Amino acid sequence: MRFKHTLNPPVFFSATLAIFLLAGFAVFDPKGMSNFFTQLQGRLTANFGWFYVLTVALILICIVFLCVSKYGEIKLGPDHSEPEFSFKSWFAMLFSAGMGIGLVFFGVSEPVMHFVSPPVGKPETVEAAREAMKITFFHWGFHAWAIYALVALILSFFSFRHDLPLTLRSALYPIIGERIYGLAGHLVDIFAIIGTVFGVATSLGFGVLQVNSGLNYLYNIPVSITVQLLLIFITVLLATISVASGLERGIRYLSEVNLLLALFFMLFVIILGPTSMLLPMFVQNTGAYLSDIVSKTFNLYAYDSNNWIGGWTIFYWAFWLSWSPFVGMFIARISKGRTIREFILGVLFVPSLLTFIWMTTFGNTAIELIMNQGNSALREVVQKDTSLALFQFLASFPFTDVLSMLAIVIIVIFFVTSCDSSAMVIDILSSKTNGSSKSNPDEKEIGPLWQRIFWSLLIGVVAIVLMLAGGLKALQAATIASALPFSIILLLATYGLLSGLMTDSLKKESLEQIKITPPQSAKGAMAWQARLSNLIHFPRRKQVKIFNENIVYPAMSEVASELEKQGVYSKVDMDDENDSPCLNISHGDEQNFMYKIKPRCYLQPSFMMDDEDDEARKYYRAEVFLSEGGQDYDIMGWSKEQVINDIIRQYEQHMHFLHVIR
Repeated sequence: MRFKHTLNPPVFFSATLAIFLLAGFAVFDPKGMSNFFTQLQGRLTANFGWFYVLTVALILICIVFLCVSKYGEIKLGPDHSEPEFSFKSWFAMLFSAGMGIGLVFFGVSEPVMHFVSPPVGKPETVEAAREAMKITFFHWGFHAWAIYALVALILSFFSFRHDLPLTLRSALYPIIGERIYGLAGHLVDIFAIIGTVFGVATSLGFGVLQVNSGLNYLYNIPVSITVQLLLIFITVLLATISVASGLERGIRYLSEVNLLLALFFMLFVIILGPTSMLLPMFVQNTGAYLSDIVSKTFNLYAYDSNNWIGGWTIFYWAFWLSWSPFVGMFIARISKGRTIREFILGVLFVPSLLTFIWMTTFGNTAIELIMNQGNSALREVVQKDTSLALFQFLASFPFTDVLSMLAIVIIVIFFVTSCDSSAMVIDILSSKTNGSSKSNPDEKEIGPLWQRIFWSLLIGVVAIVLMLAGGLKALQAATIASALPFSIILLLATYGLLSGLMTDSLKKESLEQIKITPPQSAKGAMAWQARLSNLIHFPRRKQVKIFNENIVYPAMSEVASELEKQGVYSKVDMDDENDSPCLNISHGDEQNFMYKIKPRCYLQPSFMMDDEDDEARKYYRAEVFLSEGGQDYDIMGWSKEQVINDIIRQYEQHMHFLHVIR
């Protein structure tokens, strides 16, 4: 029996070997590795902090520009494509993979830390409280999601609209062209796999330490390796079951459930906390954040003699950049069919709004407990061990045990969703299919189940090995240090994205401005009675098939034959499975022309049928598809001369487009 796989051997085996070597280095010399990468991270922060700040600023400016510009109407996929997931499912998955776990851990601790130790000014004052919330919003708001959005936008644009692989290598296509399929592309994907495995593994390792601390604080469960290994085992087992169930079932359902639990948890705190204060605080926090966003974006504290920005803002920017290949690729995978404007509004503004509500709820309530209710224990716990901050915070509320247990469940599920989504992303990166099909862009190619399970288990094994050897901090520093080279790649890829969007926009404008050729000469014009008959005729698929075979295919063949006489290579194919004839005209290094007719199924209008059965109401249209996607018009019933004229009309528009961009 042949062993079934879709692996890309150079990427899969090289990445796996590199993971084992780095993990081995962390195991056998954790101190040396930690010192090396910690010093490297410190030097990068000190010498290139300005570059991180400038890069993230440019990313946010670019994302906002794309949202409000004419490019916002372009779809991430063919023009006829529709979103694969509902908005609710889409948002739940991108939020869970993006930063859901971070909000649970830092929703209390970060505002309190900035309140107790602000970058400037006197600590534990009203002004310090205001500044603490502005800084927290700044670190968790638009900038973080803009990084994820840009990576996802680049990948989904080139993959779904231009049929390139759904991997990080495609971001370099505008720069190196077809060489993305060679060594350079392999190295980029290997880099993304290593960063994803170690990023998720170190996060999982630190996470179970924090969950173990919480269980010890609440229920006196001992802090021990045995408990931590059990927690990792449970998390990886759940993640493996989820990733085995597939994106449409396991990952989607788990993300939706966890988002609902998190919203319920937040609502409980709002109701039991200082509700009347939180609403005006949210409005003021948001306004203060927006009013200061430009100055904070470019503020490097260059005139202050402290290293606060290196320990906070630069660290965050590097962290978001280092995680963006994984999170961005996952968001791209679930975003096909949305317009760029809808995509940016969903990825940038909606999660940021929920983040602001969450941080106001937990951060302002925690500051209120310390500043006005004398809860010094919470301040001391935050300064000593941030992993216990949430549990100490919940001790001030009724139903402490219930809320704390709910928090632990949410934390574990957030880790599961990060683990299963990362396993799916790594499987795509290491496969030949790369999540797309050249022959059929609408087809989703998925590798065998064992591949996703392999990566899910490997993440758990790496987390266990590093935790036992004490190498978690070393790999965390290495992951964050990788943000510098990736940020350079990302800026180059952004230039490529803008170039690609400009080309697509020029083509759309040229198609709208070109003079339209009449569909048929006056001599052969279709009688109005025949046109009316076509309007109320609802053919079955078999009739469309006969029309394609007897009218469309011969029309395409005549056009191809004439082009061949004039020295232009063209080819007509018939996809028998889908009853779709297709004319391809080659233009060498320039963009080729494709004209295809595909049967598309619809339901007849209810006034035409007494029968309410959907199957009986089905009919088919012979719709025109170009390389950009469906054009939403039907040629069923046209004569061969009309079809030929329509092909020439579309080809004339394509030639005008090539003229415009030369």
